[in-house]
Amino acid sequence: MRIRATAAAVSGALALSALAVPAAHAAPAAPNVTFSHMKVNGGKAITLGATSTVKVKATYTVTHPATVSMSDVLTGPVLYRGDSAKYADTQVTSDDPGTCTKVDSTTAHCSATITVPARELYDSDAGTWKKGGVAVDRKTGADTWRTGLGTVPVRRAARLTTDAAPEPVRKGRTITVTGRLTRADWPHGTWVAFGGRPVELQFRKAGGSAYTTVKTLTASATGALRTTVTAGSAGSYRYRFAGTSTTSAVSAPADHVDVR
Repeated sequence: MRIRATAAAVSGALALSALAVPAAHAAPAAPNVTFSHMKVNGGKAITLGATSTVKVKATYTVTHPATVSMSDVLTGPVLYRGDSAKYADTQVTSDDPGTCTKVDSTTAHCSATITVPARELYDSDAGTWKKGGVAVDRKTGADTWRTGLGTVPVRRAARLTTDAAPEPVRKGRTITVTGRLTRADWPHGTWVAFGGRPVELQFRKAGGSAYTTVKTLTASATGALRTTVTAGSAGSYRYRFAGTSTTSAVSAPADHVDVR
């Protein structure tokens, strides 16, 4: 794994400097390997809490000339931001070389695990990351980098609370529903207010199976939520945030109100 690196060589378990023996007078030839069908985290966004370290699975297909033996090449997925997988300031490689299963003389299906630690990221790193791949010759250490293999969202996790009061309450009386919307602050390992965002107040009638939206309000600068509704029937209230391109969607735990 490598994050915010500026060196050109692959790192983590794919760093073969200790094993590589480059040619003394000529640059070693990079392995002629291509990547395709790369899927990371099952196609879902990677969501990180304030102190999360998330491990995600990557699967991909490797294609190579019949003259290239996969026993001589290590491969792995790369997640990065920017134009170049190799020179990206923010880059994460797989923990270990991919485990590959031969399909035929030129194709293999592979999988690997990528670890993404929130503590190594800036909040500005949330958003769309790109997928790439790297192949390393076991004997020489020469590497081949591939880009343009798709994208994956990396998001700051959100938290949301709901508190409906009073409870129980008489029918026709006013219920006040409060809450707070926060999201992960990766560099500091804390949760901070996420104000100015639309949040839905939802209600599910007692015995019902689905929530309906009662109203939409905007979180204050401190992330606070407060609104009132008229007690009609017993049921559960919750706030729901739809998420953004950088922050995950979240539904607060429901708060049941008994109406008498």
